[in-house]
Amino acid sequence: MSDTARETDATVSFDCIALDCADPAGVARFYADLLGGTVSGEGDDDGEWYDVLWDGPRISTQLAPNHESPDWPRGQQQAHLDFVVADIAAAHERVLALGGTALDPVEPPRPAPERGFRVYADPAGHPFCLCRPTKDAWG
Repeated sequence: MSDTARETDATVSFDCIALDCADPAGVARFYADLLGGTVSGEGDDDGEWYDVLWDGPRISTQLAPNHESPDWPRGQQQAHLDFVVADIAAAHERVLALGGTALDPVEPPRPAPERGFRVYADPAGHPFCLCRPTKDAWG
């Protein structure tokens, strides 16, 4: 085998981020609704895996019956997703309406905030951030 073939065989590419949760269908619907995407299929044969398809990288949810939500900010967040949003106030209300939770800060957004992101949790407790697209956005 040539060196070029070995390099090609070792190429790594991004496939998805998979989130463990007790309700993979529900968490997939949350992200699909939040991001304007769709949930692919009805899960695998056992209903344990769902894919969220949208304009960004694929997000998958996987059944973990004994899943324990991250305890952020008291404990480790394990991992989190960052999403860019132009209208933080509208996105804040949308997250809450879909069953998400504001973590930091918890109060509704104010005009021209000092910090460029806000932390939320999906219905299974996974942290994610809504971030402003540029340093001067939101005011």
